[in-house]
Amino acid sequence: MEQSKQVNEDAVTYGSGNVFADLGLPNPEERLIKSKIACTIQEIIVERGLSQKDAAALMGIDQPRVSKIIRGRLAEFSTEWLLARLLKMGFNVDIVIHRRAAASGRGEISVAQVG
Repeated sequence: MEQSKQVNEDAVTYGSGNVFADLGLPNPEERLIKSKIACTIQEIIVERGLSQKDAAALMGIDQPRVSKIIRGRLAEFSTEWLLARLLKMGFNVDIVIHRRAAASGRGEISVAQVG
């Protein structure tokens, strides 16, 4: 016989969509965008089958910096610097600014890899 477990809805905490904000860390929007860019760089490295050494040469940096990007150790890198690594990897970066659908509340930043 299988016992059914009841879930107390009050015990569930839903996130905001930004784990850095949920953890109360400073500059959560910047941390989120940098992590999304780093994930995109890692995906490109994996898709191309690049070693960290080859990825470093392609991005014009040393291998330890590639390791930091892949491991999410992003404190020493600016968003602009990470975007410049995508350019060196041969990707275009488009920045699109548009109004939110809802009139109130803060805007958000999203990162999408196309093609």
